[in-house]
Amino acid sequence: MKIRILLTIGMLTIGSLVLAQEGENVAIPIQKQLDAYNNKDIEGFLAPYSDSIKIYNHPGQLIISGKAQMRASYEGMFKNSPDLYCTVTNRMVLGNIIMDQESVVISKDRLPFEVIAMYKVVNGKIQEVYFIQPDSK
Repeated sequence: MKIRILLTIGMLTIGSLVLAQEGENVAIPIQKQLDAYNNKDIEGFLAPYSDSIKIYNHPGQLIISGKAQMRASYEGMFKNSPDLYCTVTNRMVLGNIIMDQESVVISKDRLPFEVIAMYKVVNGKIQEVYFIQPDSK
C-alpha cells in the first residue's frame, strides 16, 4: 500500500514537472520578443514570430497581418520612443496559450498603460496575438 502511494505521488510530481517544463518552453518565444522589445531590437523582436503573424485588438479587430506589416509598425515606434519599456506583471500559461498582463511605458512624461497580451504559439513561433485593454472611462 505504501509503495502504491509513493508511486502515485512520484508520478504526480513527474507529471507536474513535465507540464511546468512544457509551459516554460512554450513561453520562450514570448520572453525573447519581450527582451528584444525592451532593447528596441527589431530583428530580435521579429524573430520569434511566424511569417504569417496576425495581431488583433480583442475580440477580433485585425490590426497587423504578416511580419512585413509588423516591422513597419514597430520599427518606427522603436526609433521614436526612447523610453519605450514593457514590464510583465503577471504571466499565465495554458498549453500553447500565454497571457501576459503588461504595464507599458511609451514616454516618461505619460503614465504607463495596462494591457493583456494573449499569445498563441505553434511550432515554437508566435502565430497570433490578441491585445485586451480595459474600456475607456
